[in-house]
Amino acid sequence: MHLTRRFFAVLAPTLSLALAAHAAAPQTGHPIASRFNADPSPHFFPAAKGDKFYLYATDDASNTGKYWDSVTWRLYTSPDMKTWRDAGVPLAVTVFKWARPDAKAWAPEAVYRNGKYYFYAPVGGDKIGVAVSDRPDGGFVDARNDALVDRERDVNAGDEPIDPAVFVDKDGQAYMYFGTRVPKVVKLKPDMISLDGPIRIVKIDGLPSSDPKKKYGEAPFMHEHNGVYYFTFSSGWPGQILYATASSPMGPFTYRGVMIDYLKISTNHQAILEHDGKSWVFYHDALLPGGGGYRRSIAIAPLEYGADGSIKQVAVKPGQPND
Repeated sequence: MHLTRRFFAVLAPTLSLALAAHAAAPQTGHPIASRFNADPSPHFFPAAKGDKFYLYATDDASNTGKYWDSVTWRLYTSPDMKTWRDAGVPLAVTVFKWARPDAKAWAPEAVYRNGKYYFYAPVGGDKIGVAVSDRPDGGFVDARNDALVDRERDVNAGDEPIDPAVFVDKDGQAYMYFGTRVPKVVKLKPDMISLDGPIRIVKIDGLPSSDPKKKYGEAPFMHEHNGVYYFTFSSGWPGQILYATASSPMGPFTYRGVMIDYLKISTNHQAILEHDGKSWVFYHDALLPGGGGYRRSIAIAPLEYGADGSIKQVAVKPGQPND
């Protein structure tokens, strides 16, 4: 979402939103809220009224604590990247009548285009739905009445079509990345609710064969910086956040290194946003009391580039031990 993805600040769990309002700049390394959340999808929506920054998330606070089995997503908003408001449930899996009402609501994605807000929802671990609304904070309805990607229907959808990430390039072409263990990409039509051509495998050259842990696991994400396309992803469970670059959003990509090292948690999931000439990475970790593998918390950290276009490894403070 190359709809200029931008980044947000975070509050220590012991601080109130009112205190954070006096911060000179967004705090980093702390959870954005006192509620468990994960799988960040951050955006700056200039057309939105009031708050301009929106962060969609998996709602770990509503799962059983024994698995990632929540059935709703959560939204947080901010006017200034310093203070965050819990805006509640923007939609639930029940929006999709073709899905089981107890289907798992995993890592979400959103895009503003055509004057509407599109929400990409991995449902049940085997399908990706797309909903649409005139508002970013709710009112979403099923845009298709069937899945955008369906493991049983679509060729090369993979065993687990989850973790959608949508990128709109400067020429207007939209791409959706998704998948576990094998990264996938497919073009989207201008309507943003239809596939435009076949689902393809994202090729990543140069992954170190001497390190079996340096592989693609999940959480694909695409952004562009100074004409270079950066493909970031998690290497597994637990995983590092790795990155690769290319001259095209379709690749092939060349492995460049580690962006975020291992954290004391079973998963990681990142998103990158640029605002006012600065870059930020969102990720999740076990940061709140009682947190762990199923009760995660979103935080942010500054993202910096080297003169050669490399991403400097992000220094984050690991959270609590995994449960």
